[in-house]
Amino acid sequence: MTAAPRNRPERIRDVLRRLAEDVDLWVATAGPDGRPHLVPLSFHWSDDRILISTTVASPTTRNLLRSGAAHLALGHTRDVVWIDAELDLFCEASAIDAELGDAFAARAGFDPRPIPRFAFLWLKPRRIRAWREENELEGRDLMRDGAWLRD
Repeated sequence: MTAAPRNRPERIRDVLRRLAEDVDLWVATAGPDGRPHLVPLSFHWSDDRILISTTVASPTTRNLLRSGAAHLALGHTRDVVWIDAELDLFCEASAIDAELGDAFAARAGFDPRPIPRFAFLWLKPRRIRAWREENELEGRDLMRDGAWLRD
């Protein structure tokens, strides 16, 4: 039996809980030829942005530096959080603020700062959608143009 659909405030609370508690998400970017690239990466949610880390030479980093855009996904097919994000900031892993680097390392279970040629990338959500079943497709937009929608 399908549960009753959540209202927008409930969905926003659920999304914020997932962003605060989940450790990994899917990151999809596109290469210059339009070919998709999808990888799971650990993340840290802070200041309404998503911090990820990967190598400077990875397709994810190259694609983000080129296009500035990514699709991010949390959850599984019956509890989806879909985020359209833009690159907000890029820095070598060794150059990140110590407190933020510590927070990322604690959450992710690894510290990229001492790894040569690793980088941190801040992603700013522009649009967030969330739904569980077909009955939640309506009203799935929770953020547009970087601002949370309120009832």
